[in-house]
Amino acid sequence: MRPPIQSLRRSITPLLVAALTGAALVAGPVAPAAAAPTPAESSTSTGARSTTARQVDEIVTTPRLVARAALSADYLAPGPQSGRLATPANGRRGPFAGQVIPGFSAAVDNGDGTFWAQPDNGFGAKGNSADFLLRLYLVRPHWARAGGGSGQVQILRYITLSDPDHLIGFDIVHQKTPRRLLTGDDFDIESLQRGADGTLWIGEEFGPYLLHVDPRGRLLQAPVPFPLGGSPQNPELNGAAPVTRQSGGFEALAASASRRYLYPIVEKSLVGESDPRRRVISEFDTRTGRYTARTWSYHVDTDANLVADAQIVRGDLLILERDDFDGDRAVTKRIYRTRLGRTDRDGTLTKTLVVDLLQLDNPAHLGAGGGWGTGDPYSFGYQSVETMVPLADGRLMIANDNNYPGNSARRPGTPDDTEMVIIDPAARTRVPAHEETIIGHRGASGYRPEHTLASYELAIRQCADVIEPDVVSTKDGQLVARHENDISGTTDVADHPEFAGRKTTRSVDGTAITGWFTEDFTLAELRTLRARERLPQVRPANTAYDGLYPIPTLAEVLDLARHSVTCTGHQVGVAPETKHPTYFAGIGLALEQPLVEALERAGLNRRKAPVYVQSFEVGNLQQLHRLTRVRLVQNIDCSGAPYDLKAAGDPRTYADLASPAGLVQVARYADVASFCKDVMIPRDPDGTLAEPSGAIAGAHRAGLEVVGWTFRRENRFLPAEYRRGEDPNAVGDLTGEIRTFLAAGMDGLFTDNPDLGFAAVNGGAS
Repeated sequence: MRPPIQSLRRSITPLLVAALTGAALVAGPVAPAAAAPTPAESSTSTGARSTTARQVDEIVTTPRLVARAALSADYLAPGPQSGRLATPANGRRGPFAGQVIPGFSAAVDNGDGTFWAQPDNGFGAKGNSADFLLRLYLVRPHWARAGGGSGQVQILRYITLSDPDHLIGFDIVHQKTPRRLLTGDDFDIESLQRGADGTLWIGEEFGPYLLHVDPRGRLLQAPVPFPLGGSPQNPELNGAAPVTRQSGGFEALAASASRRYLYPIVEKSLVGESDPRRRVISEFDTRTGRYTARTWSYHVDTDANLVADAQIVRGDLLILERDDFDGDRAVTKRIYRTRLGRTDRDGTLTKTLVVDLLQLDNPAHLGAGGGWGTGDPYSFGYQSVETMVPLADGRLMIANDNNYPGNSARRPGTPDDTEMVIIDPAARTRVPAHEETIIGHRGASGYRPEHTLASYELAIRQCADVIEPDVVSTKDGQLVARHENDISGTTDVADHPEFAGRKTTRSVDGTAITGWFTEDFTLAELRTLRARERLPQVRPANTAYDGLYPIPTLAEVLDLARHSVTCTGHQVGVAPETKHPTYFAGIGLALEQPLVEALERAGLNRRKAPVYVQSFEVGNLQQLHRLTRVRLVQNIDCSGAPYDLKAAGDPRTYADLASPAGLVQVARYADVASFCKDVMIPRDPDGTLAEPSGAIAGAHRAGLEVVGWTFRRENRFLPAEYRRGEDPNAVGDLTGEIRTFLAAGMDGLFTDNPDLGFAAVNGGAS
């Protein structure tokens, strides 16, 4: 979609440059899904054009891995046995002959190449961690860098937290011992800051409390409770209703530059919170020893995401946000930049992407061969990425909690090591630019179940310029992303006995369908379901992700797009498709006004926003033309007619819309003609491509851009000349097909495989 996309990029790029040059840590794009393809002349049997003649590389910010070190998962520190009640996993069973170090949940930089690194409460729960001593370890990573290095983490010494002065007002495990060493049954320590006086402040989760200790680990004052309320594990709850969720306390604790103020952030939403994406940031004054009255709201990407760490750097608040998945199932391991007091229209803090930890440039191939995610790009896809430490040179040290012995992201069946890495968030990389628009069709639906945040985020990492959510409504008028309102085949609804009675038959666009429908569920009910692969026989590998991901709201997809950056350094676009608008209007759940309101809340209801609203119907696009200034897309199928025209007795068909006269009419309310592939280039009886029709040229003459759909890599979807082998589900030459359509003048494409779309427009091999 050349002209608008190019003008859009011209309008966005200066804003990005201004934002980057004004901050110590720059927000950059995620790296390409593979090393940037080398432009090369391409040719196909149909004479597809070369993309190299007009190609210009762009220099973009691509966060880079610059150093790496690891501590063996099985390392045992001196001390009594630990893990007697730990859950066995990955071939390891307690008790262990010493103190396990189950990764790091927090750390502080000593400025001399060492860190004080803090594990959490041990083995994940109060009941199994009474033999785990709460410690801070002085560690020296011997970094592996491009020029060499052992890549080992050396443990130098440790301090053990204690309460010899009986400042804790409730019983602890070592209640009657002189030293009163603290254990993982007493506190779940998760975050750490050094005060201006050299003492240490620790955020924990059972209270949640703030703990204040001296450099030897001795408690200096009674644990400071959270004024908003305790968690179910709070030993001082005394029958009061919990306000903080279990294991939802102070995973993150930032400190002001002066170290006077601390900013604990709850990991999860508060109990009874009306907005499940809201996380509360509080302010604690270390001089007075009390919380101030100031609080702020931060929005995570989706309800279940966790705030894992936070740091203040030159006035900016960096927030490490993660999901609870690991390995290739992981969706969100991101660092965002915000600033206290700077809010969006909904009152939550604005946020800008700094680093996607699932996609780090790794030109030195650090850690290569170390298991999943250790190539180039490099993925720090551990379940519990919980440590983020700013370094003096503007780089960031990141470390993981490995939940020993439970996590095995790198090598299935083997406990994960504790990994420490240094990343340069401001590194610059040359990537090939392209004029054509790559639209992730339902995300990267060739690799993940469609219409999930996992699919959309993967599409962005695979260099999609735009992500596409299909939009339907819930019973309570909330817009969600599903290909159809019938969710029988794309969710696990059939496995929920509580919803068995909602199976019914509906007439949707004149066709009787039996199943479960979004309009019979509230949003809260839909969020209890999990997505499934729609084409399991075609894409069996995608079924490995069945049952993991919830149905996203349109608001979440819009937020993901506006908080993400393409491989070429521009804001990610979004192309919502209104599904069955006549049907939904007929049941009192019209899609148009709620869609425009969602765009408005996201700050995207403007002409230059990277938004393209689609429909297979005509009337609702004409209505949207009056409601919004974002670009509108008329979808034109290979056969049939728009349902709203049929319902009104209008004889026009999609073929009529694709005619020269029809396209002139379309251009009165829409900006883009989105053609079924066969409308642009029909197929001969043998399944090969025939000569291009006049549809593309006619659309261009009418002033419309042209996109085509849907480009998929499996043989069953490809023209005969691009199939490889006899298996209809085998992978064929998708890049060759895409280049043929680009040669015919197509401006952009919907694809289930954005990585191959990126390769096609940039001359890379399939």
